[in-house]
Amino acid sequence: MKSRSELREIMVKVLYQVFLLEETAIPYEIDQLIKEQLEVENEFVDTVIDGVLSKKEELYKKANKYLKEWPMDRLNKVDQAIICIGIYELEYTETPSIVAINEAIELSKKYSDDKVTKMINAVLDEIYHEKEK
Repeated sequence: MKSRSELREIMVKVLYQVFLLEETAIPYEIDQLIKEQLEVENEFVDTVIDGVLSKKEELYKKANKYLKEWPMDRLNKVDQAIICIGIYELEYTETPSIVAINEAIELSKKYSDDKVTKMINAVLDEIYHEKEK
């Protein structure tokens, strides 16, 4: 059984593939992409990926509100996936805010450079504080 952290890493990989396939207009089956990364169905993974994809435009808009230097479409696809998962978890799941932010930061530390990690932290922190108002 995989931990939630491991499942989030799988979600980043699946969303990365989806974002690339969408950009190149190559058709795909989301269930197949998930199955390639995760042999056993997982409700958490399915819910978050489906949620991110159905609310992608809204998630990008919210992220762009706080991204100072680079809009979402200028970030690499992995960073886009991490930010989308973080925002989705903050806004639409029961995941505690501190956990959602920390998990996104840990993923960013693994796949991005320090500057991007700080930027992701700042964006998610702003969204958290906006939500708390």
